[in-house]
Amino acid sequence: MPTHTYNKLVRDLIPHIIEVQGKKANTRVLEDSDYKEALKVKYREESQEYFEAENDGEALEELADALEVIRALAAVHGASWDELEQIRAKKKAERGGFQDRIYLIDVVEEKLAYGIHSNRS
Repeated sequence: MPTHTYNKLVRDLIPHIIEVQGKKANTRVLEDSDYKEALKVKYREESQEYFEAENDGEALEELADALEVIRALAAVHGASWDELEQIRAKKKAERGGFQDRIYLIDVVEEKLAYGIHSNRS
């Protein structure tokens, strides 16, 4: 019988889905620190899959997967989804979003002349 090794974090129902297909899934429950690291790896994986998406439908599927991982990451960092949303909204209020499609090319630092003005004629 062939064995496929994955060694990665999977969604909660995946072992059940595998067993319904007549296969055996060997799993373990991760400790907190390992879980956090596995979520980071999973987020990178989902991001890469988004970049490899070939159409809008695939892209949206990958974004949905990434959101699920982000929810779990927020929890391991001690925040709820609502708290993460509050942080996001605050940053948007302070710095804006991305709807205006602004692409920063460069910044020129100009020295402004402040200070001494003569009122003598």
